[in-house]
Amino acid sequence: MKAIQEKVIDILKKYIYRDISIKSITGSSRLIDDLKINSARIVDIILDTEEQFGITIEDEQLEKLVTIDDIVNMIQAKQTR
Repeated sequence: MKAIQEKVIDILKKYIYRDISIKSITGSSRLIDDLKINSARIVDIILDTEEQFGITIEDEQLEKLVTIDDIVNMIQAKQTR
């Protein structure tokens, strides 16, 4: 799980504002509220995540991806199928 979380944070690095410290990001960090990522960038993050992990994220799943842990858990679930 930790390795997946680190890869997700690496993906997020290019989409977060510079005034947010990478060291302050945790699994419970919320993409929009805490990391200030806008909805247009969420799409880019999803595309990067799909490519990085070789998965497909359905549109219905997007609204459930609020925190970094949500993304990590979804990736884990898809990889165990």
